[in-house]
Amino acid sequence: QVQVVESGGGSVQAGGSLRLSCVVSGDIESVVTMGWHRQLPRNPSERELVATITSTGSTYYPNDMKGRFTISRDIAKNTIYLQMNQLRIEDTGVYYCRLTTRRRSGGLDEHWGQGTQVAVSS
Repeated sequence: QVQVVESGGGSVQAGGSLRLSCVVSGDIESVVTMGWHRQLPRNPSERELVATITSTGSTYYPNDMKGRFTISRDIAKNTIYLQMNQLRIEDTGVYYCRLTTRRRSGGLDEHWGQGTQVAVSS
């Protein structure tokens, strides 16, 4: 069993910063990627991608996420982070951590945390 636990959310004023953390544990066979997604009030049916980091440390950000968000990892702590700067009111939402692993058979599994709330106010 795999556990994915996010932390670090909270309330902040516009222009402020937060750093989210995600710790993974359990029976993890082979990590492919880890990433952060978010669910916004204006689109509750979607978990939009914020950033990903591969097992080799390569990072990817969608164009509209570049510049204010930075994903990083600490392998020794089985943890990834999301540094969020210059936060805007529209960044308010629930932020989820995702771990994608590969089974010995070759198939992929996704493991999600329960999410951490970020609230940005004016």
